[in-house]
Amino acid sequence: MEFWKDIWGFLTQRKKYWLLPAILVLLVFGALLVFSSGSAIAPFIYTLF
Repeated sequence: MEFWKDIWGFLTQRKKYWLLPAILVLLVFGALLVFSSGSAIAPFIYTLF
């Protein structure tokens, strides 16, 4: 949890709010790959990359 506090502190202190959507997209894609790796959806997700 400390890592996310550091990230948030960096974004707010340096006014780099434009990085927030990029971080969120990376987190969503990472979670999508992790949770669908063993499911029937996996072949369709791998075509995105």
